[in-house]
Amino acid sequence: MRMQLFLLQGVGILLDGLFGTGNGSSVSIENAGLLALTRVGSRRVVQISAGFMIFFSILGKFGAVFASIPAPIFAALYCVFFAYVGSAGLGFLQFCNLNSFRTKFILGFSVFMGFSVPQYFNEYTSVAGFGPVHTRARWFNDMVNVLFSSKAFVGGIVAYVLDNTLHRHDGAVRKDRGYHWWDKFRSYRTDTRSEEFYSLPFNLNKFFPSV
Repeated sequence: MRMQLFLLQGVGILLDGLFGTGNGSSVSIENAGLLALTRVGSRRVVQISAGFMIFFSILGKFGAVFASIPAPIFAALYCVFFAYVGSAGLGFLQFCNLNSFRTKFILGFSVFMGFSVPQYFNEYTSVAGFGPVHTRARWFNDMVNVLFSSKAFVGGIVAYVLDNTLHRHDGAVRKDRGYHWWDKFRSYRTDTRSEEFYSLPFNLNKFFPSV
């Protein structure tokens, strides 16, 4: 079963490397962490690594070598990968004005709610056997309880709502939000490297333009 998942993930990553798709297999923690660690952002690397995954999954003896790697090794790698991903997210704050009370409030409140709300949901579920949202629609209960049990979701949604509601139309606030830095990336034609990064392979960009 593990080898089959390995094969399917390899096929998915191979398609990601070809077309640059933004789905789950291309934006995983492993890929983001490896990109930050090696600083290699070429599609060719992704395509070759996907080929290795498919090759090792077909030949069981080779794949068994990787499947036998102890779990603590993977745990150590994930510690490094998550560190890079977390620091990359915090790195975006450098373009905001951290001396602004508005920025400090949004950052502090979203982080606090991101820790406290999921903790409440998890403890409530462990004691009562079901989540705080408990209606007759089980699918709705599962959807809401799972979402609000995620620290990243709660913190992100709180920060998003506050950032788009608290004095967002003020000129000074726009600069505090870091929009003056992101403006140059809002247009596809602003950066000359966009065509190289986002164009499809095999001259498919003629039939499916990037913009």
